[in-house]
Amino acid sequence: MNVKYPETLARMQAGNARYLAARTNPGDVSPARRLDTAQNGQHPYAIVVACADSRVVPESIFSAGLGELFVIRVAGNVIGDTQLGSIQYAAGHLGVKTVVVLGHTNCGAVGAAMAGGAGGYVGFLTGEIAKAIGAEQDDFRASAKNVGYGVSRIREALKDDRECPSDSLDILGAVYHIDTGTVDWLN
Repeated sequence: MNVKYPETLARMQAGNARYLAARTNPGDVSPARRLDTAQNGQHPYAIVVACADSRVVPESIFSAGLGELFVIRVAGNVIGDTQLGSIQYAAGHLGVKTVVVLGHTNCGAVGAAMAGGAGGYVGFLTGEIAKAIGAEQDDFRASAKNVGYGVSRIREALKDDRECPSDSLDILGAVYHIDTGTVDWLN
């Protein structure tokens, strides 16, 4: 994997390794840390676009504490204008240089897209996922394709951005296995 900021990827990989061995989140959520972030602001080391699934908690998965990750959550980790605006803010104003699109196995939104979609507002999400996965019916491969599509959307959307062009960022894809807790890095 060719990355510009290997220390961030290594930090996330080490955090996931701690998570796999932990019974509780070892990230710092202490009163002192809360006070520090209140007084000195946030300085996240990575942006994580993750699914809103309650089993997928980036701060736990990467053993992160308060102020360490800028997390954007939406069902199916779909990348739309709102998510792009949040990424642009974190990269441009907070100086974050690594973006991770984090999909997961057994994703309900991906499953719904594989089954033919859904109605109402959920249909927007499954429609975007269907574009990403095509006719794929394997759970892991569909999740990985959806992540890859999100990575591509971010790269394309930010390629000419004045504050945070995509070629100045690491934009990575990963799939979290909800049964084992491991993260497979895709890029």
